[in-house]
Amino acid sequence: MLAFILLLFGIHNSSALELNPDDHASIQQAASKVAHGMMSYYKGNETGQTPGLLPAPYYWWEAGAMFGALIDYWRYTGDSTYNDVTSEAMLWQAGLGRDFMPPNQTKSEGNDDQAFWGITALMAAESGFPDPPPEDPQWLALAQAVFNLQADRWDDATCGGGLRWQISGLNAGYNYKNSISQGGFFNIAARLGAFTANQTYYDWADKMYAWCESVGLISPSFQVFDGTDSLKKCSDLNHNLWYASILEEVEALMIDIPILGHTTPASSSTAQQ
Repeated sequence: MLAFILLLFGIHNSSALELNPDDHASIQQAASKVAHGMMSYYKGNETGQTPGLLPAPYYWWEAGAMFGALIDYWRYTGDSTYNDVTSEAMLWQAGLGRDFMPPNQTKSEGNDDQAFWGITALMAAESGFPDPPPEDPQWLALAQAVFNLQADRWDDATCGGGLRWQISGLNAGYNYKNSISQGGFFNIAARLGAFTANQTYYDWADKMYAWCESVGLISPSFQVFDGTDSLKKCSDLNHNLWYASILEEVEALMIDIPILGHTTPASSSTAQQ
């Protein structure tokens, strides 16, 4: 997640950092510099700004990924500098429905956008990130809310299943079923299964992976293609290959989930960008 964020914000000039990978103090110092630089883009904790939002040109999902990186930063370094601002942002963007469908995003929100925030909430639960106040939604409940909404959006009417990219039928892209939306749901379902030991989540993860294979979004050689058009009955794939961070993250998890019936060779973790 942190490497992804470095690319996302253009913080990739490694010559600016001194790092000894064998020295814990050096790693912490370098990570602190990266986190500080990343947060220089964020204004949501300033007077008159909206918690959880990044300024243009950054998108809402990118903010969700950023706060996930900060949770990783806290977990690996023990530095709680950004914990309060992370909690504030996540709870604000959870919205009144406590499901990451805030009014400021509802008109343009996609399943993939929502999944990034759901995954960040799940990371908080998995890592023992400090709990919100009792009157606020808890991290696990937020991730479960995202899962429940997306499971309800499962679309058997076209292509035999899968999720549409856009949530609203008024948005361009509503007829597109993209891999990152499928991968986000798969990630949340598989990890909720591991975290709660609830077989229902595993079943949904298996169902999603099987559907992606059935329409060709995941090839026999584990390439992950961009998406497919429901208006063409998902018979025509967009073969663009991207760095599918969510699906790749789950590949490692899949090896430890025999219920899925899939194992992924280490060589499959390579992807084109």
